Amino acid sequence: MKNWTIAGQVLTIRAPLLLTHTMSLTPARACGIDFGTSNSTTGWLRPGGDTLLRLEDGKVTLPSVVFFNAEEDHTCFGRQALAEYLDGYEGRLMRSLKSLLGSSLIDGQTEVAGRALSFRELLQRFIGELKHRAERDAGRRFDTAVFGRPVHFVDDDPEADARAEATLADTARAVGFKEVSFQFEPIAAAFHYEQGLDREELVLIADIGGGTSDFSLVRLSPERARTSERREDLLANGGVHIGGTDFDKYLSLAGVMPLLGYRTRLKNNAEVPSSYYFNLATWHTINFNYTRKIWMELQEVYRDAQAQDALDRLLRLIERRDGHWLALQVEEAKIALSSAPQTLLTLDRLEAGFAQTIESATFDEATDKLVSDVEATVSALITDAGVGREQIDTIFFTGGSSGIPSLRRRIAALLPNARPVEGDLFGSIGAGLAVEALRRYG
Repeated sequence: MKNWTIAGQVLTIRAPLLLTHTMSLTPARACGIDFGTSNSTTGWLRPGGDTLLRLEDGKVTLPSVVFFNAEEDHTCFGRQALAEYLDGYEGRLMRSLKSLLGSSLIDGQTEVAGRALSFRELLQRFIGELKHRAERDAGRRFDTAVFGRPVHFVDDDPEADARAEATLADTARAVGFKEVSFQFEPIAAAFHYEQGLDREELVLIADIGGGTSDFSLVRLSPERARTSERREDLLANGGVHIGGTDFDKYLSLAGVMPLLGYRTRLKNNAEVPSSYYFNLATWHTINFNYTRKIWMELQEVYRDAQAQDALDRLLRLIERRDGHWLALQVEEAKIALSSAPQTLLTLDRLEAGFAQTIESATFDEATDKLVSDVEATVSALITDAGVGREQIDTIFFTGGSSGIPSLRRRIAALLPNARPVEGDLFGSIGAGLAVEALRRYG
């Protein structure tokens, strides 16, 4: 029996969780891996077992985070990485690793514990750990995998997009996978949703993750699920490089960075340089502000600043390397604003007793351009598919950022007859990739 949440109500669909037409009495040879910007999962189909493997403390998600603990000289991952960082251990926290794919940063390096670490090696460490934990829970090795990928790693640049996929494939092979293939993440989510259907539906899969928003328009049904060739069922694919970390960024710039001096003035009436604030508001560039060069620059800026009290907070944050802590507070505020009209940020690391209330209206205004760009992507996809908007039966929401209310409202408004269905926000893709792994490799 499978439960889906529809418009706040739970719809129970009586159907087997696994694909009985392809499921044999032996476990699948390959696994499916959803390497996400914020969280990662691994799926594996086997008789009588849960599809998603347990990766940390009995949980099926592993936050895509690495912490290099300088005090205790070890490297940790996931929730443990976040906990050690927030406990105040000295070291380097790295998050949003997937954002490196397709960017110019991938061929660069950073300093960890006094030595240079390439970003490619950083990716290998995390993917290798993900593989190790999946194998530990499965009780077997995996040398074949289907990896999920966004519709576009990079918008409007096919060559960079191809390089991003090749980088992920090379990384997978470097950690021990001998055979690697890819499936679009929204298609994987579609295969997961299809397992619970008892009739045909025309479905818009809306996968809004940490780094990208990806969409597929697909015909799904129990009968179609029995076929191996699904090209005719896929009416259109589309995506845009906008995800939860972008919403974090613009919420931070609107609601928090002004407290640190963003948009304030120097004595000559020029603005304080914005680059420091954009780096702090963007997960994978926070560490850029921790160099000696930036620290010396900020001393000069401080001397010329009109709002030195705000710059005091900025300098304190950078001196203590609390940028990731602040980003986590902003992320929690974003999540809270998905279900409340306002939220209170406790910012006592910036200043004793300091706090800031953020209204949902501030969040909506700050991210309106992001929502409009996502809305335009969905509208173009439907036009490309050549179907009437009233013909679409269902919007299947997945991905951790699909709960943002303004985003849901704007997508739903495009499809007047479609019922919203909420899947497993963090597990649908990994489970669907497990289905695809069984189809491809047996």
